[in-house]
Amino acid sequence: MSAKASSSADREIIITRIINAPANVVFDAWVNSKHADKWMGPTGYTTVTQSMDVRPGGMWRFTMSGPQGVFPSRVTYLEVVKPSRLVYLHGADQDNDPDAFHVTVTFEDLGDKTHITLHSVFPTAEARDKVVKEFHAIQGGYQTLERLEQHVRG
Repeated sequence: MSAKASSSADREIIITRIINAPANVVFDAWVNSKHADKWMGPTGYTTVTQSMDVRPGGMWRFTMSGPQGVFPSRVTYLEVVKPSRLVYLHGADQDNDPDAFHVTVTFEDLGDKTHITLHSVFPTAEARDKVVKEFHAIQGGYQTLERLEQHVRG
């Protein structure tokens, strides 16, 4: 297998930010629906959680609404390491969503700050390109982390 064939670079989106809050605070804001509903999503979007069970095999079911529509969503947790790492599948709120993508969120403790990395890997390069072009996923990811920082800094 060639290096290109084994690479996922054409299917990835990586977004990072330094958040001016400790890692445990940032992690808790991510895994507590009372907090996540206040910041999750790009500017102009609202999030309403139906259920959140943060543990391997658990799910977060929520609806994100905004200028481009209403998006029932499901996160299925694969790995939860408090307060440093979350790994999950993110897709539509349906079983076996073929467009679900793999997400790893790391929360690097920098004392009173957190270096957060949001690493998404899509099933195909075409799926990645679609969310970038149609839904402005990269810009939206940065806006989401901006909203997270505003929330934790209160």
